[in-house]
Amino acid sequence: MSQSSDGKPGKGPTLTTRQGHPVYDNTNNRTVGDRGPTVLENYHFLEKISHFDRERIPERVVHARGAGAHGWFEAYGAVGNEPVSRYTRAKLFQKKGARTPMFARFSSVIHGGHSPETLRDPRGFALKFYTEDGNWDLVGNNLQVFFIRDAMKFPDVVHAFKPDPVTNRQDPRRIFDFISLSPSAMHMITWLFSPWGIPASYREMRGSGVHAYKWVNDKGEAVLVKYHFLPKGGERNLTQEQAQAIQAKDFNHATGDLFDAIARGDFPEWELQVQIMEDGEHPELDFDPLDATKVWPPEQFPLRPVGRIVLDKNPTNYFAEVEQVAFGTGVLVDGMDFSDDKLLQGRTFSYSDTQRYRVGPNYLQLPINRPRVKVATNQRDGQMAFENQHTEQDQSPHVNYEPSKQSAPREAAREYPGHHPKVSGEVVRKELSRTNNYGQAGARYRAFQDWERDELIKNLVGALSQCDRDIQDRMVNHLTQCDAEYGKRVAQGLGR
Repeated sequence: MSQSSDGKPGKGPTLTTRQGHPVYDNTNNRTVGDRGPTVLENYHFLEKISHFDRERIPERVVHARGAGAHGWFEAYGAVGNEPVSRYTRAKLFQKKGARTPMFARFSSVIHGGHSPETLRDPRGFALKFYTEDGNWDLVGNNLQVFFIRDAMKFPDVVHAFKPDPVTNRQDPRRIFDFISLSPSAMHMITWLFSPWGIPASYREMRGSGVHAYKWVNDKGEAVLVKYHFLPKGGERNLTQEQAQAIQAKDFNHATGDLFDAIARGDFPEWELQVQIMEDGEHPELDFDPLDATKVWPPEQFPLRPVGRIVLDKNPTNYFAEVEQVAFGTGVLVDGMDFSDDKLLQGRTFSYSDTQRYRVGPNYLQLPINRPRVKVATNQRDGQMAFENQHTEQDQSPHVNYEPSKQSAPREAAREYPGHHPKVSGEVVRKELSRTNNYGQAGARYRAFQDWERDELIKNLVGALSQCDRDIQDRMVNHLTQCDAEYGKRVAQGLGR
């Protein structure tokens, strides 16, 4: 019988060690007399304190600060007014009303696990769908574009935004030193320093897959696709002053808002809409459709509804679910494929690799990451392996290779033709030929409402005023090429 704080028996199970031994005294170590010294054979204490020392795993390099929830995806069985099967054979989209369980994690990118949720930063929008064909992960952001178009620069852009390695302070001089020498970032900077850089809450934030992926139908034909998640309750963002006022009282506001809304039955909902484009170079466009720094103009490539996601269950253990959930851009199901987007292909290695480092080589055996379908693989053992898969899957414990005549996993029979894109050309290190670094940034500036433009200018001037003159000059030059008024207003704000 457990004891309450007043010494009387309380309700609940008997306290034990992790070995299952009953704990009779959870307050006092074994000592020589009541004053000590402490003896070494305090097994319960040693187990308790050594586990305490190891309660955390390495923090995510990016997206460390996050919140999450369980829910489901419901398919419309169509893409707009057309059967979805015309474009993809992915099973989760086919049947109207069919629901697929899922888990969502929202996050900020640059700052640590306990940083304020009011900081100006892109937000992660990561989704794990437990489909009948295995897991599908969509690892996106709230903004539709990114700073760079080649994965080679990913460590650089993250380093520039992270705190200075000497002072440990995030420094606009470092950020804009990099940005002013990276014209590809102008579109993203225009979004980030506008109110869109601080979403009001996770429930009022849109999501985007950012990259072009492919959908593949049952004939093996493919189209390019971009994913968008539009919040049912509408989108809302904060000015810098509004964010600071919230931060003065609550630095957990977004996590708290999501948890409390679900707890009271106000379930967040987003509609999944997609843009579709024929696969190819599209010379009629002034940008490359695989460029992650660009949006596909919706007037040319309309957003078509495909389904909806609803989050209706909070985590019961933050660490086991939100912290240990592991996403990867390479986790696709049949009916989906990769595009040739160079940033996407670099992320596809990096994301799963970081999960193996951070959580461990058997991270896919954890309940939050494990597929809801049977898994039969010859990838065995490693740190923290806990599945006896040969027992679970009726396979011989002697066989961890393929092929074999014994009871062992077999290759799946192919039901549909594969997608076989044709590729030719020289192997080079070369930037995309149609960069157009300024066009969409200028269009976005002009599309903002007056108050959004005012906020953008104020935020940029505030950050750039802390930078050296040569950085300011480079940024004004870039912004002027985006839009003459855009550059002029920033220059005036800097006293030029």
